[in-house]
Amino acid sequence: MTAREKEVGPAGLASALVASGALQDDWLAAYQAVPRSWIEQTLPGGFIVAPWGTPYGGEAIVRLTVDGDGASGPFTRSSAFMRLRQQRPGRLPHDAYLKGRPWPADGDRSRTSLSPAAVEGWLVQFAIGLQMAEAFWTVERYDDGSYTLWTYSGDGQSWASADYEPGAESFEVVQSGPRRLWDATEAAYAWWDARGRPDFERFGLTVSCEGQRAWLDTPDNPVPLGRVRKVSSGPRRLARTLAALPKCPSSSATR
Repeated sequence: MTAREKEVGPAGLASALVASGALQDDWLAAYQAVPRSWIEQTLPGGFIVAPWGTPYGGEAIVRLTVDGDGASGPFTRSSAFMRLRQQRPGRLPHDAYLKGRPWPADGDRSRTSLSPAAVEGWLVQFAIGLQMAEAFWTVERYDDGSYTLWTYSGDGQSWASADYEPGAESFEVVQSGPRRLWDATEAAYAWWDARGRPDFERFGLTVSCEGQRAWLDTPDNPVPLGRVRKVSSGPRRLARTLAALPKCPSSSATR
């Protein structure tokens, strides 16, 4: 067996259990972006199997088939691996968003018919996270069974709160910043609901030189990545791809 075969396996299967070296660093980053080195070191027709998720929540096992400079394949089932400390994204504290001001600070109040409880499941978090780049959430619970669902943007500029009360039919929402995060949550939930609330297995992932893109049912049906809705003047900010990857080399690497 050659050193190459020992590294990727005789069938071209990239190992997720790497003890040291560059692949170890790649594994630490792999939860949100399949490393290009994995594709380069996997034989055409070989498989890459790994847990994958977004900062928002939800996680699934993806099974990619390598083809040339890219890879594509379905998610096969839910997963819930405990992430290493190095894999956990650094997040700003709550006070950094409100900038020391008491709630609701400068937020805009509204009401919603979408219960915060409707978006708490692992599957719906996965579906929403595919559409909401660089967003995450936390929950603040109270003794009477009510709670506040806080949603934050990764850049520290936007936040939203949605207050759940048992038995209520509408819920108070406050949003602040250039991204209307609760509006985006509602839109992402509505997209998922309108398609029959697809399970993990209907989603897939394609990794190419341009980045990675999630899809539903077939690779030519990409999951929409929500646009950022601006509420103040300033340079236009476009929603980023789920995760940017290094550009492919000008010619395919020798396998």
